[in-house]
Amino acid sequence: MSDVAAGLLQVLALFVALGFAWKYLGDYMARVYDTPKHSRVERILYRAVGVDPAADQRWPVYLRSVLAFSAVSVLGLYLLQRVQGSLPLSLGFPGVPPDLAFNTAASFVSNTNWQNYSGESTMGHLTQMAGLAVQNFVSAAVGMAVAVALIRGFVRKGTDRLGNFWVDLFRGSFRILLPLAVVSTLVLVAAGAVQNLASPHEVTTLAGGSQTITGGPVASQEAIKELGTNGGGFYNANSAHPFENPNAFSNWFEIFLLLLIPVALTRTFGRLIGQRRQGLAILGAMTTIFVGLLAVVWTFEAHFAGAMEGKEVRFGVPGSALFATATTGTSTGAVNAFHDSFSAIGGGALMLNMLLGEVAPGGVGSGLYGILVMAILAVFVAGLMVGRTPEFLGKKIQGREIKLVSLYILATPIAVLVGAGLAMSFSSTRDSMLNSGPHGFSEVLYAFASGGNNNGSCFCGLTGNTPFYNTALGLAMLVGRFLPIVFVLALAGSLARQQPVPVTEGTLPTHRTLFVGLLVGVVLVVTGLTYFPVLSLGPLAEGL
Repeated sequence: MSDVAAGLLQVLALFVALGFAWKYLGDYMARVYDTPKHSRVERILYRAVGVDPAADQRWPVYLRSVLAFSAVSVLGLYLLQRVQGSLPLSLGFPGVPPDLAFNTAASFVSNTNWQNYSGESTMGHLTQMAGLAVQNFVSAAVGMAVAVALIRGFVRKGTDRLGNFWVDLFRGSFRILLPLAVVSTLVLVAAGAVQNLASPHEVTTLAGGSQTITGGPVASQEAIKELGTNGGGFYNANSAHPFENPNAFSNWFEIFLLLLIPVALTRTFGRLIGQRRQGLAILGAMTTIFVGLLAVVWTFEAHFAGAMEGKEVRFGVPGSALFATATTGTSTGAVNAFHDSFSAIGGGALMLNMLLGEVAPGGVGSGLYGILVMAILAVFVAGLMVGRTPEFLGKKIQGREIKLVSLYILATPIAVLVGAGLAMSFSSTRDSMLNSGPHGFSEVLYAFASGGNNNGSCFCGLTGNTPFYNTALGLAMLVGRFLPIVFVLALAGSLARQQPVPVTEGTLPTHRTLFVGLLVGVVLVVTGLTYFPVLSLGPLAEGL
């Protein structure tokens, strides 16, 4: 079978599996977030942390809960890394240096999982399990909670109450992510991924040298890193490492996992608002962008098929292109090939995939609320063209809503462009680039695009473990994650206060193909106007 045929078969199997899971998982998640019932375990946890699950929070309270939980998480993970050397299962590794510990704490709490370290030589088992893996669960659950809060903003009327963050957090963690992670771990172990608590041991290589091999709870962390669109690898080589990603089946399964929840959330959205066609329209826009960018990446990588440096021969061009497009489109950051080795246009397409806001289909929760914000903007643009007050899902889009949408759209470019500009301003930071010229600039731009959009993948040609990059990228990750959440929850509160308006002949149908095309166009135009100048200095200049 040719590479093209094998690649097309992978894509077809992926779409069939996602289509099957879309309905059942989407409906299940809708029931999880909509039911008034609490399990016995959840009630015990609520009492333990002093939470009243019946309390319906106003949007400022919901926001403060998100920020407080995340701030405590950053501090706790930072301290765990700093004292790692004095803890059990440290494998003899010392405490992580302060700037790297800050970067890693900001990275995992913001669902970015950018890694300026080699996991197998830096993090002990306890830090991996009690610190990084836990954040893989809860940071993903935070994203889903914010998305559900925005959905409630469309559904509710005459109030600015959006539910209870703690209830949403616990349900996302224990009812959705944990069961899926357990099943996925078993599948990965069966496929050959490593799962143990072994100490490092020395082996003799074929060349006669010695090498230290570190085992660990790899499969369990691999499962939640993909399910939660986290991306942090147990090993430096990430999902190119055979302990994490042993064969072609595990490669396909990991792609399925990282797309699973973002895709299914569109069904959840349709169910919760009572209009399933709206969920299909959102999914249609996501799929259009995903397929278009996959075609670009695959075409250019196939054209330069001889350039296999940095790519896994086990997976070839189709497996590498599909994984790379999926990981940059879902804020995952896991990689099975070094994106630095991709062609100029192929690597530029991956960068563009992140700069779109990762809405195709985006991160767990963040992809859904990101594309809903863009849908509001698309409705506003359509309203301007026909001279009517724009409406979306029965809510008027007025001055306050558009201001919040505008601030949301500006938040991430500030983190990306300011950070990249500062990095290129000093000779000491430019020394971290492996290459000069447009490709070197692409390495820096990709790093801040990845950090600011909470992706976590890297070009892997940039030396990021320096005080400047650890600090600057850590700040970019926090700004790129939590500033948009502020505007999303404020927008949800503003929408929830409104009374729904009736559908009339002048209402724009937002469930049809025309609106899907408009939404895709708005996403592309807004991104192009924002980032085309810097893309022209990097991947476009190199490609031309």
